[in-house]
Amino acid sequence: MDHFPMQWGRPRNDTFDAYGTYPVAQRTYNGGVDAFSAGVQHTQQPIVTGTSVLAIKYKDGVMMAADNLASYGSLARFKDIQRLHPVGTNTVIGAGGDMSDFQYIQALLDELMIGEFTEQDGHSLGPSEIHEYLSHVMYARRSKMDPLWNALIVGGFKDGKRFLSYVDLLGTTYSASTLATGYGSYIAQPLLRKAVEGNEDTLTEDEAVKILEQSMKVLFYRDARSLNKYQIAKISADGVAISESRSVETNWSFAEGIRGYGAQTQ
Repeated sequence: MDHFPMQWGRPRNDTFDAYGTYPVAQRTYNGGVDAFSAGVQHTQQPIVTGTSVLAIKYKDGVMMAADNLASYGSLARFKDIQRLHPVGTNTVIGAGGDMSDFQYIQALLDELMIGEFTEQDGHSLGPSEIHEYLSHVMYARRSKMDPLWNALIVGGFKDGKRFLSYVDLLGTTYSASTLATGYGSYIAQPLLRKAVEGNEDTLTEDEAVKILEQSMKVLFYRDARSLNKYQIAKISADGVAISESRSVETNWSFAEGIRGYGAQTQ
């Protein structure tokens, strides 16, 4: 039996607490239940999204780049989002796709690293272990028909070895010397392959930065969900270094010659 006065049938108005009970109890609802709204809800599509993440190997480690934009549909809503996340002392993950799911993944990784630290066994998780963990998480959620709507790039440097690998919302994984997510996998990937493949052991840090800057500029011209504000992460024997937000100079004067744009309408 429920002895709460609000369940005795009076007062009839649930927003008025005539008996001075606190907190105000809610009257039990015994009506029908909508099977859809009351059921388990899964994400049907990403809402606030980030676009491309680029990553390459160079002679001293791995370098990654991602812009700071999170779009709400086609609206450039959030312009200060960091999509490169350090994990431990020698790993960085970059995420495209749904930003709330990325925040959930960040919380998972923070919890994982705290647990690893408390073990105090002299071991630390490296990039290959982090990637393996994420591949299991993504595949498990996909198997539950409730995927985390992200494409992730994991880059790192440990024990003198460079690591660069990819995992997406289906749990698909692969490794390469150049990786890209989102629109960058169509536009930037050919540029990265042309500049990097076969030169991984000779590319200097400055050359790697220039390659990523050029690719980010091309993406800003071509990708409607990109922003001319981005960060570059460097993972080497010295550890992880993520730059402050930077931008590249762009020139839109060529657009005046495009039919239907600017002054030219014929």
